[in-house]
Amino acid sequence: MSAALPDREHQAPDQVLVDIADYVLGRRQFHGLAFETARLCLIDSLGCALEALQYPECTKLLGPLVPGTVVPHGARLPATPHQLDPVCAAFNLGAMIRWLDFNDTWLAAEWGHPSDNIGAILMTADWLSRRAAAAGGTPLAMRDVLNAMVQAYEIQGVIALENSFHDAGLDHVLLVKVASTAVVARLLGLDRDPIINAISLAWVDGHALRTYRHAPNTGSRKSWAAGDAASRAVRLALMARSGEMGCPSALSAPTWGFQDACFGGRPLRISRPYGSYVIENVLFKVRFPAEFHGQTAVEAALALHEQLAATGRSAADIERITLRTQQAAMRIIDNKGPLRTPPERDHCIQYMVAVALLHGRLTAPDYEDAVALDPRIDALRQRIDCVEDPGFTADYHDPDKRSIANALGALLRDGTRWPEVVVEYPIGHRLRRAEATPLLEAKFRSNLARSFAPRQQQAILHASMDSARMAQMPVHEYVDLYCPQ
Repeated sequence: MSAALPDREHQAPDQVLVDIADYVLGRRQFHGLAFETARLCLIDSLGCALEALQYPECTKLLGPLVPGTVVPHGARLPATPHQLDPVCAAFNLGAMIRWLDFNDTWLAAEWGHPSDNIGAILMTADWLSRRAAAAGGTPLAMRDVLNAMVQAYEIQGVIALENSFHDAGLDHVLLVKVASTAVVARLLGLDRDPIINAISLAWVDGHALRTYRHAPNTGSRKSWAAGDAASRAVRLALMARSGEMGCPSALSAPTWGFQDACFGGRPLRISRPYGSYVIENVLFKVRFPAEFHGQTAVEAALALHEQLAATGRSAADIERITLRTQQAAMRIIDNKGPLRTPPERDHCIQYMVAVALLHGRLTAPDYEDAVALDPRIDALRQRIDCVEDPGFTADYHDPDKRSIANALGALLRDGTRWPEVVVEYPIGHRLRRAEATPLLEAKFRSNLARSFAPRQQQAILHASMDSARMAQMPVHEYVDLYCPQ
C-alpha cells in the first residue's frame, strides 16, 4: 500500500503556495502610492498600539511568557520596557495594534485587517536588525518593513477577494497567519523551497473559529486573535528556516487537505495576480474605533445629531430610526441582545449609532461601562431597525466602487419624517484619501502624546512623516524612538 503513495520529495506543491512564494521573492521593492500608503498604515497602526496601552485588559497580556525574561538583542516592544523573542513580540504588538478595533480594514468576500501583519513584520525585522548590528553586520532598513507590509497586505487581501472563510466558521486571522508566514520567511532569508514549506505549514495549522466574534461568545479574544496569528506565523517561519518539512498538497490533498477538510471541497479562487492593489485601496479607520461596516452609519448619525441640534431637537425626540445597510453589516454587527462587554459593543451598529446620536461622538472610552450603562443608549438601540438594501450590497461587492454605504432615516415623536442621511464612502476610503491623510496624521500625533514627552514625540514625527527619510533608517533605530528613554 505504501508504494502507491506519492513520492513526497518529488511532489509538486500546490500552485497557491508556489504563487505566494514567487511573489514574495520576485517583487521586493515598491514605490509611489503603495509605498507611501504603507507609511501611513505603519504610523496609524503604531498609534493604535499606543492608545491600547491605556487599557489594563490589554496590558495584562503583554510581556514575556516567563516574567522577567529579557532576550539579548531581542525585539523591543514600543512604549514598554520589554525586550522579547520575535514570536512573543509579534503577539504583543499584534494584540496592541488590534485591541481597540481602530486599525485599517479590507472588505471583500472575507473581511479582515491587513495591518494585523505588522506585529510579525516589524518585530521580526527589529530582532534581525539588532542581531545584525550587534555582530557588526548590516541591519535591515525600514524600507524592508514597508515593502514587506505591501506584500502581506496583498496576500491577505487578494485571497480574501473571492474566498469566504467565515462561511466555513473560520476567522479571518487565518489569512494573517498565511501572509505573515510568507513575508517573515523571506525576511529571514529563506529560499524558495523553505518558503513554500513555511506557507504550507500555515495552511495546515489549526485555525481559529469565529465564535469569539459572535454572541453569546463575543469577547476579548477578538482583540488578541491577530496577535496570536502573527506570533504563530513567526514560529512557523522559524521552523521552516531550521529545515522543517512542509506539506506540498496542504490545500489540495483529498479528504485531509484544507480545501476538502475546511472548504467543502471548493478550491481557493485567486482572481488577480499579486501586486500592490490591496494596500492602495485599503480602508482606514480615521475617526471612529468601530467595526468598519458601521463607519458610514456613525458618520450619518453625527450628521443627524448636528441637524437635530440646529433646530433645537435631540435624540430624545426620535421615535424610530430606519438604518439601511449592506448584507455584511446585517450579518456581523446587527446585534439586538444585551451588550455586556466593550468587544460586544464595538460590534453592534445600533450601539455605535445610539452613542453618536446622543453624544455627538464615538471614541474608545464610549464602549466602557462608564458610558454604556447610560439607559438612554439601550432605549435608543431598541428604536433602530436595520434593513438590508440590495443596492448597497451590490455596490459593496462592485470592484469599481467598493462602497460601504449606510443611510439613516428618522421619524420624530411629533410625526415629522426627517430627511434621510446617506453616506456611501467612509472617510477612510480610497476615494476620500486626500481628506483622510491629514486626519490620520493628526490621529498619530494625538496617540504619540499619550505615551511620550514632547521632545520624543518630535523625534518620532521627524522620522515618520516622510517616506524617504523613514525608509533609510535601520529598523532597530526607528523602533528605539518609541521606547522608554
